[in-house]
Amino acid sequence: MTYDLLIIGGGINGCAIAREAALNGWSVLLVEKDDLAGHTSSASTKLIHGGLRYLETYEFGMVRKALQERGLLLAMAPHIIRPLRLVLPHINAIRPWWLVRCGLLIYDFLAGIPHLPIARGLQKSDAAFQAPLKGPMRGFVYSDCAVDDARLTILNAVDAAQAGATILTRTGFVSAKAEGAAWQVSLSDGQSVSAKAVINAAGPWVSLTEGQMGLGHRKPMKLVRGSHIVVPRLYEGDHAYMLQQADKRIIFVINWAHDTTMIGTTEENVTRPEDEQISDAETRYLLEAVNAQFAHQSTEAEIVYRWGGIRPLVDNGAADARQTTRDYVLETTRDPAPSLTVYGGKITTARYLAEDAVKHIAPLLGKTAQPASRIRPFPGGDIGADFIDSVAARWPFLGKERAQRMGHAYGSLITELIGDAKDEAGLGQDLGAGLTAREVDWLIAREWAQTADDILWRRTKLGLVATPADVTKLTHYLEEKANAARH
Repeated sequence: MTYDLLIIGGGINGCAIAREAALNGWSVLLVEKDDLAGHTSSASTKLIHGGLRYLETYEFGMVRKALQERGLLLAMAPHIIRPLRLVLPHINAIRPWWLVRCGLLIYDFLAGIPHLPIARGLQKSDAAFQAPLKGPMRGFVYSDCAVDDARLTILNAVDAAQAGATILTRTGFVSAKAEGAAWQVSLSDGQSVSAKAVINAAGPWVSLTEGQMGLGHRKPMKLVRGSHIVVPRLYEGDHAYMLQQADKRIIFVINWAHDTTMIGTTEENVTRPEDEQISDAETRYLLEAVNAQFAHQSTEAEIVYRWGGIRPLVDNGAADARQTTRDYVLETTRDPAPSLTVYGGKITTARYLAEDAVKHIAPLLGKTAQPASRIRPFPGGDIGADFIDSVAARWPFLGKERAQRMGHAYGSLITELIGDAKDEAGLGQDLGAGLTAREVDWLIAREWAQTADDILWRRTKLGLVATPADVTKLTHYLEEKANAARH
């Protein structure tokens, strides 16, 4: 079989492109050397946002595009995306108060028709917003959205597969050679496949992949590590904080899964895609940033989880990573065969990027492309405002906490997942941390999960509460399933 499109990379961009192309009726193969969202796309600050700070570098077009996508995505995936009110204390006032206020006005203006509360000044009556901080202060309150980044990536792949795409995980791209007008592609599992066009969406590995395709390095890239730490919940409420720093960076403080608070991010230039491990200096920087403004003084001993992720940014010549553009660049070529390379990009604009990429590659394939995903709900996203409460009421044996977790993760698909189960026993073996055999089997069959990490971190975030015994039990179950499948 010759595919219309072979996509290299199972991050947010690759999965979104697979979805858009498959919905256009193209034959698509996506290959990912590890797990879907196994690197950068599960290591973000978990925000769907325009990027308020990018106004400072005059990236108005990118911010406008991202804010418009924010509104679309909130409607398309309300189970994994939620409105988020952010408090911006006016401390470390490198930027004057009036300039920040003007920036927020522009931010709301670029968003178009309001679908979230507009920005305003922080008021004395905002006791819940001010309580965790060291004292009353001036500041602002504005809106963006929080997202489960890994699940958004995976749901793109799920929808792509439902539209006919083939998704291969743990299958690396080895090389590609043009033969005639098509590519002959070698994969790490020994397969050789043919594709009319190849899209390189390998993220931090984009330059390496260009070399494997014999294309050379066509765009200079900058690899920037963004790191985060997670501590026990610092404050009550569903709001978040954006803290200005004296070095002009900003740090987000966001209440996260399982009664934790996420703090990030840093911006460290690195030389290799593998340099993902958060450094001791980054850990200290984040602790100092949050301790400077919060009454509770967090310590390294309190950190329950930490991670770093590599952002592949187009090098626009800025000396400071903070000023390097976050917009994407698409580059196509017919020589030696049709291909498209994705440079840069953001989680928020991945759907738009995918639409743009398919539009760019279509003429090289002699095809036409129509916007196919612009208003299409993500799998499980066709839910009403009271859906999460209805999950606990319909299946009381789940318990409130698990009902909320599963309702947010699977949306309307939870009905299919639970199936005919009438009680806890109907969900199969208890695998610890709130997981049962039925949910794990679903994740294996429907979401390409293979390892304990796939399930505990990228699909459920239960790694935050799983004990070593839970991990061992789950690992043994997965090994038994894999052995049974081989025989």
